[in-house]
Amino acid sequence: MLTQFIASQSVEITVPRYPIPIQHYLRQPQRLVHSLVDSTRIQQLSDEIFRLKMRPLNFLSLTIQPTVDMRVWAANNSTIYLRSLACEILGIEYINQRFDLNLKGYLSPYETGQETRLKGQADLQVQVDLPPPFSLTPKPIIETAGNGLLKSVLLTIKQRLLHQLLNDYRFWVNSQIQENSLSSDKHDLNILNPEV
Repeated sequence: MLTQFIASQSVEITVPRYPIPIQHYLRQPQRLVHSLVDSTRIQQLSDEIFRLKMRPLNFLSLTIQPTVDMRVWAANNSTIYLRSLACEILGIEYINQRFDLNLKGYLSPYETGQETRLKGQADLQVQVDLPPPFSLTPKPIIETAGNGLLKSVLLTIKQRLLHQLLNDYRFWVNSQIQENSLSSDKHDLNILNPEV
């Protein structure tokens, strides 16, 4: 039984004022990936492509574990885009061969008076041909369960983003300031002691 599930989630974050604007931080989209997903479940395949191993998901009587290849990149205006490229369902070959996942999203900074905000949205769509036992279950029940599952996945990602992104941004700013301070100290030392 071919079934389609859809979910969307939007996010808006007020960004604290730090010495380095968040636009500089957003030029490194790999940091965003690590804010969204636990580092132990990320494999970087290239500069922009990441393999994310999701936690097992329970759908009616099935437990599935998707692995998604994502392209994550920054545009010139500091907007970060993400797109799914491929997906594999571990453990259930029947569903793996009949499963299609499409995820696209963005996160973009904008100014409102004295504030910088991040605005984003993620759209997730899954199409799957469910195994025969599910043909006995009414389609509205299956669709409600599937849409609910996708919403909960996006909500989990949103909560993690709200918590982790600003923490990582603050950490990054502090480390940049320390690096700059160390390199200027080293530079001053070299001027005072040219033989060093």
